[in-house]
Amino acid sequence: MLGLLKYIKKNDWLFMIIGIALIVVQVWLELKMPDYTAKLTTIVQSSHATMDEVWKNGGLMLACALGSLLAAIACSILISRVASSFSRTIRNKMFNTIVDFADAEIKDFSVPSLITRTTNDVMQVQMFMAMGIQLLFKAPIMAIWAIFKISATNVSWTTAVLISVLAIAICVGILIFVCFPRFKKIQKLTDNINNVTRENISGIRVVRAFNAEEYQENKFENVNKEITKNNLVTSRTMGLMSPVMTVVMNGLTLAIYWIGALLINDIAFGADPSVAINNRITLVGDMAAFTQYAMQVIMSFMMLIVIFIILPRTMVSGNRIKEVLKTKPSIKSGNTSSEDLGQIEFKNVSFIYPDGDENEKVLSDISFKVNKGETLAIIGATGSAKTTLINLIPRFYDSTSGEVIVDGINVKDYNIDSLRRKIAIASQKAVLFKGSIKDNITYGSSDIDIEKINKAIEIAQANFILDLDNQLESEVAQGGTNFSGGQKQRISIARAIYKDAEIMIFDDTFSALDYKTDMLVRKSIKENLDDKTVIIVAQRIGTIKDADKILVLDEGKIVGEGRHQELLNSCQIYKEIALSQLSKEEL
Repeated sequence: MLGLLKYIKKNDWLFMIIGIALIVVQVWLELKMPDYTAKLTTIVQSSHATMDEVWKNGGLMLACALGSLLAAIACSILISRVASSFSRTIRNKMFNTIVDFADAEIKDFSVPSLITRTTNDVMQVQMFMAMGIQLLFKAPIMAIWAIFKISATNVSWTTAVLISVLAIAICVGILIFVCFPRFKKIQKLTDNINNVTRENISGIRVVRAFNAEEYQENKFENVNKEITKNNLVTSRTMGLMSPVMTVVMNGLTLAIYWIGALLINDIAFGADPSVAINNRITLVGDMAAFTQYAMQVIMSFMMLIVIFIILPRTMVSGNRIKEVLKTKPSIKSGNTSSEDLGQIEFKNVSFIYPDGDENEKVLSDISFKVNKGETLAIIGATGSAKTTLINLIPRFYDSTSGEVIVDGINVKDYNIDSLRRKIAIASQKAVLFKGSIKDNITYGSSDIDIEKINKAIEIAQANFILDLDNQLESEVAQGGTNFSGGQKQRISIARAIYKDAEIMIFDDTFSALDYKTDMLVRKSIKENLDDKTVIIVAQRIGTIKDADKILVLDEGKIVGEGRHQELLNSCQIYKEIALSQLSKEEL
């Protein structure tokens, strides 16, 4: 938690210092009031009392109360501002860190966990800063100051207060020991409940199609029960503090008055009874003031209890935030850039996922070369690592061994921004963002060129856009749920084309298109992007048979390389795939 304090801005530190100063003023004013209570108690029992003295001391008490109120309001405003600014900074830091994560880090944390850490955990820290910091400073200052003031009055009263404080401290220590592991578990369970909710909502059509609502409800109920069970345990355990505090406060009040009664009874009437009466009056005033001081000491510890209730969860949240901020992306950016040629070469490339071992190679000894203006097609059975192979080009992952070379330079030496500017990708799963169609097609571009947008739409055969009422300004729902799979895919293709990069990657992009649209899109790409290096990952033979070079993958290895007709004669796996889709005559 303390490690996050470095993210507090300089001007916010100034506000915090002013806030702490206001807390000191607030405590001083609150601790002045028992003094006036003692004076008023003495005055009203005195036969020489006047209303002027009562009004004077009463007015000073009211002034202290008003001053304390104003100091508390000003302090709350300043600390709340610091807390809001701090949480904003942390969220920005986390978001920027997560954006730089490679797929390996995303997989390691999981998407639901990262969402929880960026929202729920940051909110926990913000709440602690807004409320906890005030209590964290006010409670010990008030407790120490009040104990210092009462220690000079009477040893018996002071002992009673110290015994009460010790009882509270022991109780709090036991409760924290019991609850802290639960708080840690609750945050992980929050990740789980987010995961189940996200999975259910994103896959709602499948759930309905298989009548699996009850199955999903049971799945959610199990996670919900677990988190509820932990919350109930912590709430009930912390709930014990209320009766304990009530017993301690009432017991302490009773002890103070009992000790006071004994002290008053011990004052003997000597030769001058008026002296004894004055001593008793003074003692009653001191007892009234001491009762207030004692209650302020107990209230200080009650404030500390509030801190101890929220601190464990905040500490867990703070550690989870630090885990994200301390994680360094496995993909390190280089400093090199190069000419825009669009040439790609793999040299003896092998790849193992970060959590795999030497016997779990996903790619093994991959070598090939594709030149500028050529079209490379990659085909293979499901799970043959086609997508993994192309993910090595923009460095979503880094190869375990061998070299991936773009325009004569190893991709690991590239500045990542420079490398990815060279590459446009239309992924297998079309990802659309909330906004307009124009925003999605020009995604990531600072300059908007309408003529270029229309050209991209034409090449991608996305002319349905022009038939919409608002055309390019038509709204896209989150995830593109208001468009069909084929429409989303064509918008995705148009986005890749609009980027106008040297290397165009279409990762099984045409699978959602009908055969005619597939053919028209490929033909249009061939005619308009003949100067680009195009990589097509596909399952259809018809989609790739006109490529300049075809790679056939099987279990992460290249088992065939060449043109369509060559592979029919030389690669049995390619021939089997082809014959499963087309007749000999069609081939």
